[in-house]
Amino acid sequence: MPTPLVLTDLFHLAETGDRLPWQPFRPGVEIYPLYSDPESSASAALLRYAPGATVPEHIHTGFEHIVVLSGSQGDRHGTYPAGTLVINSPDTQHSVASEDGCIVLVIWQRPVKILVDEP
Repeated sequence: MPTPLVLTDLFHLAETGDRLPWQPFRPGVEIYPLYSDPESSASAALLRYAPGATVPEHIHTGFEHIVVLSGSQGDRHGTYPAGTLVINSPDTQHSVASEDGCIVLVIWQRPVKILVDEP
């Protein structure tokens, strides 16, 4: 029987996050995948943004849930500090930036589609 993935003290990952095997995701953004279900396309991950990092304009093909664990993240709708839950519904689009850096938990119902990629 599989054992659960357990991550403790999530709101202190900024201090302890180097213990995780982060992987490159986008320029200035690293990912720690938590799960990915090929059948449903659902997935979850931790993302760690370096100060000034961005994710380009993209559209959501399903629901996306973001919990800001440390730092802050923003889009055209506002800036979201640690402790914020953001839910993006299907067919919404935006770009994301973190001026000072952050760590977020992201749960995707379906993958996002990048609309404008970096050069």
